[in-house]
Amino acid sequence: MVDIKFLRENPEAVRKFSIDKGVEIDVTHILEIDTKYQELSSSVQALREERNKLAKERNIEAGKELKNKLEKEEQALKAVEQERTQWLYRIPNPALADIAVGDESRNEVVRKVGEIKKFDFKPLDHLEIGERLDIIDVKRAAKVSGTRFAYLKNDGVLLEFAIVQFALETLIKEGFTPVVPPAIIKKETMQALGYMENGGEEDMFWLDKDGMVLVGTAEQSIVPMYKDEIFAKQDLPKRYVGFSSSFRREAGSYGKDTRGILRVHQFDKVEMVSFVAQENDKEEHKFLLSLEEKLWQSLEIPCQVVKMATGDLGFPIAGKFDIEAWIPSEGKYREVTSCSTTTDFQARRLNIKYQDDPPAGGEKKFVYILNGTAFAIGRTIVAILENYQQKDGSVLVPKVLQKYVGKTVIKVSKYLL
Repeated sequence: MVDIKFLRENPEAVRKFSIDKGVEIDVTHILEIDTKYQELSSSVQALREERNKLAKERNIEAGKELKNKLEKEEQALKAVEQERTQWLYRIPNPALADIAVGDESRNEVVRKVGEIKKFDFKPLDHLEIGERLDIIDVKRAAKVSGTRFAYLKNDGVLLEFAIVQFALETLIKEGFTPVVPPAIIKKETMQALGYMENGGEEDMFWLDKDGMVLVGTAEQSIVPMYKDEIFAKQDLPKRYVGFSSSFRREAGSYGKDTRGILRVHQFDKVEMVSFVAQENDKEEHKFLLSLEEKLWQSLEIPCQVVKMATGDLGFPIAGKFDIEAWIPSEGKYREVTSCSTTTDFQARRLNIKYQDDPPAGGEKKFVYILNGTAFAIGRTIVAILENYQQKDGSVLVPKVLQKYVGKTVIKVSKYLL
């Protein structure tokens, strides 16, 4: 959430950075509500002071009359505060100063790593490979759950948990705390994260009866762990690596990437989350990105790092890098990870702070919160199958994963269904 003081002092700046993200904001209306809020707040404060004065004077009759007036003013203040908060929630997080303004055409390829393999045969796509090896089954999943679902089977399962174990071992050594978070969170929690505004709720699976939402990434249930809490600065950075199933409706993508498991409604994911002091945000962003690159380079799959423009950031995000892996069957790079800073945007909405010098009473500030994908498992498997496929239909297992999978090559499965 944008600081109300900043909005009061910089209304045109707020209007502009919102437009840069494709969001139209009625700044004038918000400021009118804020003025009303300030007036009511001053009135309530004055009435409370007068009430205390009358209580000391033991003026019971005047006190009763004032009590009724105060209750009405307090109710009015609460209603206006709620309205102001709802409008403030519509303001996106401003992009960092070095982010290009525009749509995806303004995204910048920062660097490319790895050499694209030249096959001496026509490479198959991941679904055909997966079906031949009996490790991916979308046809039976469609009978049970509908389109954009899949069964991962046999060596596909071993490959998934090899990827997870490799990520966990790597990141735990880097100081991350492992966590398996809830996959269902409260509606108000998701709203506080900033993912529901500007059409974001259309991509979520809702449990309307219970007022709950299925998470689209582990970070959505890790970040709110510290709602209404205060970190001691010496305990920062606080880093977590979470494993969770993720659920997305893929709204707006109908007819796009419908084949296989590249874009599905349910997938597993290993996600990094960091809570840091304000001055460490930039370095932490570099650190998380370096870990993503380390993990992907360990798989020895060609990839590129892309810095995203304002139109590709998302509502709560101030800056983001994507890693895109080479997909041979498509002849292009496809997104496999993202690495983002939300600065203090989510912390303000969730009231997560840190204190410079507790318990002596140091200044309290909002933490900066970052997240980064270690591995989105489905897309990682897509990239592995396509880049490591062999002419005989088998798939080599990346060296770093072989000890977890227990084999060096995946051939036609001998398991029974």
